[in-house]
Amino acid sequence: MGSAGASGTSATVAVPAQPAIGLKKPMTATAAADDKARWPLVKKPHPPFYFGGFAACAANFFTHPLDLLKVRLQTVKGAAASASGRGGGLLGQVVKTIYAEQGVLGFYNGISAAVLRQMTYSMARFATYETLKTQLASEDGTLPFYRMAAAGVVAGAVGGVCGTPADIVLVRLQNDGALPVEKRRNYRNAFDGLIRIARDEGPGGLFKGVAPNVSRAMLMTGSQLCSYDAFKQLLLASPYFSDGLALHFSASFLAGFVATTISSPFDVVKTRIMNAGPAAGAAVAGGPRRGLLQAMATIAREEGPLALYKGWTPAFVRMAPQTILTFIFLEQFRNVYWARHAQKNSVRYE
Repeated sequence: MGSAGASGTSATVAVPAQPAIGLKKPMTATAAADDKARWPLVKKPHPPFYFGGFAACAANFFTHPLDLLKVRLQTVKGAAASASGRGGGLLGQVVKTIYAEQGVLGFYNGISAAVLRQMTYSMARFATYETLKTQLASEDGTLPFYRMAAAGVVAGAVGGVCGTPADIVLVRLQNDGALPVEKRRNYRNAFDGLIRIARDEGPGGLFKGVAPNVSRAMLMTGSQLCSYDAFKQLLLASPYFSDGLALHFSASFLAGFVATTISSPFDVVKTRIMNAGPAAGAAVAGGPRRGLLQAMATIAREEGPLALYKGWTPAFVRMAPQTILTFIFLEQFRNVYWARHAQKNSVRYE
């Protein structure tokens, strides 16, 4: 007699699946959002001090040709300017001359000095400005405009001193092609220029024109950085802007206009002094160098008041994209840094 279990059909027992050891169930988007909502709120940390220098360097690769044109125009004087300007305007004549003699690469003369300048001047002024803003802020975190401007002026002075040696080499490299062949300095690069200036003119030669350079840097930084922050706050308070690319573009464009107009006279004097060789160091704009204001008065008297704004157009054409690109790069560097910091430390920002 066969039993019921011998009917040829075996019973199957279902065994529940066991979760794999060490594997987590993927988190859904909703769960991830809920998890982030529980992260603690903290203040945004200060980005690295060198972001300003890196942002300025990145922008400089796009704007260097315009800076070169500005220097060439500022070093053309009186009758030479009139002669060069016949037939197409002074700016057009300078562009044609550079292209005819050196080709496209001629517009990038002095790029090594430009990078060195941004890594000294811009890095120092941005780092100082951000540090002073933090120290001068009120207890509630707000910063009145006059304190913002004061931070910019001090930061400009620090940046001007740090950047003067590289600025001298930059001006000379950019203007070398405009000189007669026998008077050209032919610096190989920025560091060669620094070494030769120190050797031929003494260590003091590296700080020729430091007074107008620092004055210009104080006005430039005080007007550029604080006006950017001020315009940014004003635009954010309007119903037309939110924090983003359009805001950064608009605020930096307006800041570039303000900075160019305020600093232009000092920029002209600075360029004239720095371009002078050791024998001509005691004479600026055809008169004795008795000070910054004296140099300005000499230029205005001998060449007319508008000579103090010579090169304003290429200066603004250069300053506007330089300012726009610098702040856009800077804001992007900051956003990436803050995003990575938040993800790494599981925090949110106030």
